[in-house]
Amino acid sequence: MWHSRTGLARQMAEALEKGAWSASHEMGISEDAFSVDMRRAADATVDDVLSSDGYLFCAPENLASASGEMLEFFHRSYYPMFNSSDETSRLIGRPCASS
Repeated sequence: MWHSRTGLARQMAEALEKGAWSASHEMGISEDAFSVDMRRAADATVDDVLSSDGYLFCAPENLASASGEMLEFFHRSYYPMFNSSDETSRLIGRPCASS
């Protein structure tokens, strides 16, 4: 998932996508068993996150915080990421990284 106003963070997100594909090839993962779905933060949904096995987040830093569009995604999707019965995260154990 990415957000960029100037295009620089999008370029970084595209480089992360290439790196993910390269790493999957080095690990011997077949292309049928691996996919990368680049989503702009404004277009990403809770279902996109819950249906993914791992995450890469890329956005500029503004005043020591993530960009507004990325924060808006995190704010609107935060509570649906928890089980309502016991309030545990539905994302436990999934790898993630940010840049």
